[in-house]
Amino acid sequence: MRGLFLACTICFVAASGAQAELKKLNTLNEFVSKVQGKTLSRPLIKLTVSEDGSIAGRGARWSVEGNWRWQNGYFCRDLYWGGDALGYNCQEVQASGDRIRFISDKGTGDSAIFRLN
Repeated sequence: MRGLFLACTICFVAASGAQAELKKLNTLNEFVSKVQGKTLSRPLIKLTVSEDGSIAGRGARWSVEGNWRWQNGYFCRDLYWGGDALGYNCQEVQASGDRIRFISDKGTGDSAIFRLN
């Protein structure tokens, strides 16, 4: 059940509502400058994506941890939620203002929008 919940949230289910035009982030520098020192949040989820390649936070009541790297224009991450492996996935990243969107499967899969706080 937790895996399904996280698949519907952290693993990036489409967010609804009107959003400003988001621009694809193409480089590591663009990505790091957007997330450095920020918390990525959406209902029941708060994450930090650190420049050192770590991911940490909470999804619902369980801890989220993992690692990431920038590879060929994509955010590639390996996540664990409450101890359950969610696997490796490379995602397209788009951002504008205080919003950031991750689109799984190199931009062809599900997506989720987070607020940058």
